[in-house]
Amino acid sequence: MKQNILVVEDDEMIRRLVKIYLEKAGYDVLEAADGEEAQEVFLTHRPCLIILDLMLPKLSGEEFCKWVKERAGYEVSVIMLSAKTKVEDRINGLKIGADDYLPKPFDPDELIAHVEAVLRRTGQFCQKLIYDGLCIKPRKGEVLLYDDELHLTKHEFNLLYYFMENPNVVLSREKLIDQLYPNVDKTVLDRTIDAHIKKLRSKIEVNPSTPTRIQTVRGMGYKFVHE
Repeated sequence: MKQNILVVEDDEMIRRLVKIYLEKAGYDVLEAADGEEAQEVFLTHRPCLIILDLMLPKLSGEEFCKWVKERAGYEVSVIMLSAKTKVEDRINGLKIGADDYLPKPFDPDELIAHVEAVLRRTGQFCQKLIYDGLCIKPRKGEVLLYDDELHLTKHEFNLLYYFMENPNVVLSREKLIDQLYPNVDKTVLDRTIDAHIKKLRSKIEVNPSTPTRIQTVRGMGYKFVHE
């Protein structure tokens, strides 16, 4: 899976330029034109790295950086890309959580080099699956739905992780049983899987009675839907 990067920049021309170079380097790119939009994009997609302008409408880059670090800490990296070039500005940026600071004007190839350097140092912390605000972190055993932490049982966690590893793939009850109970000698009934999925839906679906994430495929099994 490609690492996704959020570019937060109110200047559309600069944002497009950065996006072009990042995509050319093989990254998936998300965009936001102000601090409040950046918050929404972050909670929905949980990017691995953020390229952040500081002088933003609605919510400043400094405030957004603090907000992100309160929620994700070292799991997300921040490169500040700013016209604020004074030494004290750079020091302040690093103090509030930035992993790197690049002044404007900048060379796009140099920016890509900084991105690669930061991700070499921090990329191992960005191991997660994210689909439309639902984020699972297998190393930490955590699940987030936008800004809320969900509390799942072991079977619910393993079931969700298996679904999210196989988006848009129909998984039979037999496959799900083998995944959850690989070493069990006794027979595990289909309705046991149905019960786990019902409980999981109650935690991740807006309306569990009409699920949009984990859908039933009649006569075949279940499918985790991601468009």
